[in-house]
Formats: sequence, structure tokens, C-alpha cells
Amino acid sequence: MAEVHFITHPEVAIDPAVPVPDWPLSPRGLARTRAMLARPWVAGVGAVFSSTERKATDMAAILAAHLGLGFSQAEALGENDRSATGYLVRAEFEATANEFFARPEHSVRGWERAVDAQARIVAAVEAVLAQAPPGHVAIVAHGGVGALLLCHLKRVPISRAEDQPGEGGGNLFTFDRASRALLHGWRRIED
Repeated sequence: MAEVHFITHPEVAIDPAVPVPDWPLSPRGLARTRAMLARPWVAGVGAVFSSTERKATDMAAILAAHLGLGFSQAEALGENDRSATGYLVRAEFEATANEFFARPEHSVRGWERAVDAQARIVAAVEAVLAQAPPGHVAIVAHGGVGALLLCHLKRVPISRAEDQPGEGGGNLFTFDRASRALLHGWRRIED
């Protein structure tokens, strides 16, 4: 059975002066990514894809190099578009994200609507899997769209209840490539 591992980038170097898509992984994020390389599932990955955002490409590059592979980028794997607000302090971000998930058919503060972000990430993953070689695939992307994809795979309404655990990212879930059946929910990348 071929598996698809949807991986969210771990901690980033937050800099309000830098556009969010250009944030790199932080030293902790880099260390967690390297720790992930020892997990048994990693060795079976035969193709790596990522969003075009730097934090995702940083992680994908480390994973692909470890496997002796290149990796492909797809802009449609990007995080929900939050450019209307730019950087938000943590409390404000969390309140806005709560509303994003609670009101999926509305644009919250100019953000991409959750229903649109969900349709985009589902289509992006389908496009990736249509072009990927046979076998296990790793997709490195983001927590918000990951939660939306997970809602789709579980056939449940959009809800923040499906958001990744923890505060720094660096989680994954796995589904069967052929049937799209969920094999396991969110786990930390090091576990």
C-alpha cells in the first residue's frame, strides 16, 4: 500500500518585517526536521513535494537531500492566503484563525475563505498525486490547509477541531494513496 504523508513545517523564524511566505525555519524547526529523518516511514518516501513558501521548501530540501531526491514545488499547496492582514500578533492571529474555521464561507478580515482554501488544497494534492511516481509520497505544506485537507479526508465539516496540535507546527498525518483513507491523524514529526 502506497502512503501519502502530509507534513507541516515546524517552527519558523518570525520576523514582522519579512513577508510571511519568506520566513525560514528557525534553529528549532531545523533541528526537528533533522530528527524526523530517523523515523522509519521516511526511508520509504520516493517523491517529495512542497508549497513554494520558504519554510516548506527549507524542510522539503532537507528531506529530499536525505533521500537523494529532488523535490517539486506547487504554489497551490500554500497556506491559506492571509496577506490582507499580514503578520498578526499571536492573540490576534488565534482569534482570527478561530473565526476563519468557524465561518468557512466568509472572508474573515480579507483572508481567503476556508471553503476556497479547502478546495484549492484538495485539488493541489490530487494534482501532485497524479504526477508523482508510484509509491510513497511526502507533501510538505502548512497547518491551516492541512486541517482543511484532513476535514475533507474524514468527510467532516470544516472545523478547527481538526487543526494540528501544539504551537509550532511540525506534524503529519498519513493517508492511503489509492483509497484516500486516513491511516493516522496528526502526529509530531519526531514521533
